[in-house]
Amino acid sequence: MKALILVDHGSKLPEANALLEQVAERIRARGGFDLVKGSHMELAPPTIGEAFDASVAAGATDITLAQFFLGPGRHSTLDIPRLAAEAAKRHAAVAWRVTEPLGLSDRIVDALLERVREARP
Repeated sequence: MKALILVDHGSKLPEANALLEQVAERIRARGGFDLVKGSHMELAPPTIGEAFDASVAAGATDITLAQFFLGPGRHSTLDIPRLAAEAAKRHAAVAWRVTEPLGLSDRIVDALLERVREARP
């Protein structure tokens, strides 16, 4: 069973955390994964470890943690891989991996330019 866990920073603002669940819903609708969960690196539940444990409890044997971060900062290069590895230690039989952050992509540039056009008077 393949699971996808989305990871963002997490926020004290509920509406900010709700965005990740909206992204998860859209990914679920496209298919390709048996299970799609959101998680937050800090500040809000579920944590990466909680989402990992819940995915395994639901039957996941292969987990991809996808970073909902733009660039390669400390969180995306150090903290998230460390937290994922800590969670994975509890589930030795589960294959897992962490994606790179979204990074430089023409689609990211297109989305940014769309926001610029929306902001114009």
